[in-house]
Order: sequence, then C-alpha cells, then structure tokens
Amino acid sequence: ITLPGKVEGLSTLPFALPHSPGKTCRAKAKPHGASGNMGQVDLCFLDVFCLWHGYVSYFLLSLDLPPPTTRERPPGCKTVFVGGLPENATEETVVEIFEQCGEILALRKSKKHFCHIRFSEEYMVDKAIYLSGYRIRLGSSTDKKDTGRLHVDFAQARDDFYEWECKQRMLAREDSTLPPHLPVVHYSYYECSIVAEKLKDDSKFLEAVQTLLAWIERGEVNRRTANNFYSMIQSVNSHIRRLTNEKAVHEKEMEEAKEKFKLALAGILAQFEQIVAVYHSASKQKAWDHFTKAQRKNISVWCKQAEEIRNIQNDELMGIRREEEMEMSDDETEPSDAKEMEESALISQAEALKEENDSLKCQLDAYRNEVDLLKQEQGKVDRDEDISKDQKLKILQQALQGMQQHLLKLQDECERRDAELEKVNEEKAQLDKLLESLNEKEAKNIWRVTFSFTNDLLLGHSHDILKSQKAASALPQRYRNAHSRDKCVHCKHLSPGCNSINFVSLGIISTFLHVHPFGASIEYICSYLQRLDSKICASEVEALMMRLQHTFKQEMSGVGASLEKRWKFCGFDGLKTAT
Repeated sequence: ITLPGKVEGLSTLPFALPHSPGKTCRAKAKPHGASGNMGQVDLCFLDVFCLWHGYVSYFLLSLDLPPPTTRERPPGCKTVFVGGLPENATEETVVEIFEQCGEILALRKSKKHFCHIRFSEEYMVDKAIYLSGYRIRLGSSTDKKDTGRLHVDFAQARDDFYEWECKQRMLAREDSTLPPHLPVVHYSYYECSIVAEKLKDDSKFLEAVQTLLAWIERGEVNRRTANNFYSMIQSVNSHIRRLTNEKAVHEKEMEEAKEKFKLALAGILAQFEQIVAVYHSASKQKAWDHFTKAQRKNISVWCKQAEEIRNIQNDELMGIRREEEMEMSDDETEPSDAKEMEESALISQAEALKEENDSLKCQLDAYRNEVDLLKQEQGKVDRDEDISKDQKLKILQQALQGMQQHLLKLQDECERRDAELEKVNEEKAQLDKLLESLNEKEAKNIWRVTFSFTNDLLLGHSHDILKSQKAASALPQRYRNAHSRDKCVHCKHLSPGCNSINFVSLGIISTFLHVHPFGASIEYICSYLQRLDSKICASEVEALMMRLQHTFKQEMSGVGASLEKRWKFCGFDGLKTAT
C-alpha cells in the first residue's frame, strides 16, 4: 500500500480492518524496495491474523472497499473456497497463508488456481473470510503468474454436513430426556440436597422434578443413593394433595366466573329487550307519524341491529344452559363408572404397597451397609480417643485447679462483704435509736408548748398574762391591736355569768377544732362536749363562739341542699400574719 512519508526499517503501524468498520489492528511495515522512499510496503498483521511475512507479500487494495460478497453459510461449515491464487502458488504457500487462522485438516488444490481448505472448528472459517480481497505476490517478482487477488467464500462439504447432523441428533437425544432450555447438573450429594429442598418449595417444584426425572433415567439410582431418591420421591408424592386442592379451587373459581358471566349476560339481554321494546313502540302509528323520513329510516335500522345482537346473545345464553344440562346428565352416569374407578384404585394401591415393600427391603439393606461402615469408623475413633484421653485429663485437672482458686477468691470476698454488712446494720440500729429519741423529744416539746398555750388561753393567770403582754409588745403594731381587742373581748364576755361553760370547755373546743382543719358543725362540737358535761347547751356554745371572733370563725360549705355552717379555729392566724 502507499504510505505517506518515508519508512525506515521495520516499524509497527495501526491499520483498520478492511471488512470490519471501527476495528483496527497493528501491522509491521517494511519498505518493499531498498530505497525506503514513499511507495509500496509489505505488511505482517500482528493482532488478528499474524500472517507470515517473508516470501509472500500482501497488499491492501483500499480500506474503503465494500466487504466481499459471500454465499449463504451452510450449516456446520468448516470448509472455505479460496480463489484468485497465483499460477505458481503451491500448497505450502497456501498453508503458510491460512494456517494462522487455525488448524487445517485438509487442503485440496486444483489446477485452475483455486483450492478448498477444511479447518478443525467453525470459528476458524470466519477468520479466513477476512482475507478475501487481498492482493498477493510471491517474492519480489512482478510477473502475472506470481500475483493474484484472493477470494475466500463458504464451501459446502459432505463431511461438514454429516458431522453437523450427528451433533444435532445427539442434542435431540439429550433434549428428549431433559426439559427444554434447562441444563441438568450431574448427580452429587450436594446437588441432591439442593433438589430435595427445591421439591419442598411449590414455586421451584417443576424445575426440581424435571432434574429428578433426568437423574432416574440416566441410571443414577444405586444402593448408596436409593435412600436419597426414595425421600425425593416421597416429597414428589406429597404434592399430589396440593395439586388436587389447587384444581378444586380453580374449578370453583371457574364455576363462579360462569355464574357471574351468565348473570351478566342475562342482564344484558334484559336491557336489549327494553331497547327493542322502545324501538317497537316508536314504530307504532301514534308516534311514527311525527318523525321525519330520515328519522324513521334511522329508527328502523337501529331496531334491526338491536334485534340481531339480541338474538346472538340469546343463542349464546341458550348454549351455556345446554352445556350445563349435558354436564348434569354426565354426572348421573358417573356412579357406574365410579365403581370401576374404585376397583382400579384398589388394584393400583395394592401394587403400590408391593413396590413400597420392595423399596423398604432395599432400604433395610442400605441401612445394614451403613451400620457396618459406621462400626468400622467407630473402631478407628475409639483408638483415637484412647490416645487423647490423657490430654483431656490434663486439661480437666488444670480447669479444676483454676476453678478452686476462683472459689477461694469468691469466699474471701463474701466474708469481707458480710463484715461490711454487719457494720452497716450496727450503724443503722444506732441511727434508728437516735431518731426515736429525737422524735420523743420533739413530741414532748410540742406537748409542752400546746399545754402551756392552752393554760394561758383558758386559765388567764396573771403571770401568763404578763408574759403575753410582753410577747405582744415584741410583736408588730397590727398584731398588738388584735391582741388588745382579744383582751377586751375576754374581759367583757368571759365573765362569771357563764356558769354552764367554763374555760376548760373552751380550751377543749379550741383543741377539737384545731385537729379538724376543715371545720366542724355546732352539733358535732356539742355532741363531743356533752360526753364530758351533759348540761352543756348548743345555743350557749354557739353564742360564746360568736363572741370570740378572733378565736373562732364561721364558714359556709357545700352546694345547694348540702349547704351547712362549719366552725373553724383561727387563734393562730394572727401569729402567721405577724411572722
């Protein structure tokens, strides 16, 4: 080919393949002459064909040429036709050109400048086709007998077609035993476990049962594998009930669908009857005269169409009813056939029991063989156990020593914690005693304060009055005014005229109301006082409490019919406001 520039020595150049657009390959370019100027070069492809380069020179005519025309490829084609060879080309030359495409099994050369080459594989023919269109030259001669243009095409050979037919027969033989488009794996214990799990799954049952069928027909069942195959066959048998239930469900759905279709069709027919009735009523003389000619024509056409459709739907409904009647008649003739079916079922059941008995015998033999194998393996294991017993004893002794040390540590820790617990209990007992003594002291102090206040309030001794006056002088001004008012009240109202109610009873009332913070009614107070003195009257007690407004106060509680008067003790309110 003509290259731009000067080519020096042996250089590697990228070239596009002539009949594969977008693909490139590398080729070694060597100047054809000794000058090395622009001109023709010899090419040796490295990546795709790696053609021998030396005695034969190859020339690319043009990279833009269309791909060579070829005939339709015969099935299983391994032979190519090569034309356009130089007259002086020998078989060795042709082998040197095409042996890079693959192994050549046979070469038949003709005297008319063509030959047939048979390769070992079909894909080698595709490589040879790419050489079509190349110009070839033997050596450096420019004689026409040493040049030619290659034409490679598919050739039809009997040997290729025979091998292809044999392969197709073998594939068809395998396809007859295997499910379509599902390659069956070879039997092994691992694959057997996988197939057994798939047989239990409803979604994968079909694939697994086809694999099981292929294994059985291949002859994979023997004494060692009989138990596994029997368990898989049991799994297959368990699907019979599921399939019958599914069939019953589908039949029920089909019956429901038929009923729905029949009801829907009856409704459609009823509507068609109404439509036809409308057309007939419109065709009567009373309404027909008021329509135009075009309207009458449309109404008559519509009426005919509606009647035709109604008749078709009616025939379909009648056909469905006839089919149901025929099914009912078949059901009546079934009892006689049912007896024959039961007898055949009993016969098949007996045969199945015989087969199961035979399989159980085979299974028993398999178990015996397994037991013998296990005994042999157990003898080997016992020998290994005798060797490893000493090691196990040493390990156990070390473990016991570690456990003893750990127990000693735990005992020491328990003793230490028991001592700490005793100390804590002693400290708690001391704290309880101190708390009880403090509670008793606090109760005594409260009792003393209460008793002294009651004496001061009820007995009115002069010494206590002086103390109260001093305490009142120490209080703020607002409390001193209240204290002076209470004093006046005591002076006015607590006179010797109150002979039935004494100061002791007044103190009891104050203490009683103090322990009733929500107050009490006058009847409740008097009932308590009458236990001490039966002469006390409720009116006198109420009048006395109304006079002592800074000591007792009256409030209304409740709602509606439950409204009542309650008395409360307010003697300490002045002290609270003062503080």
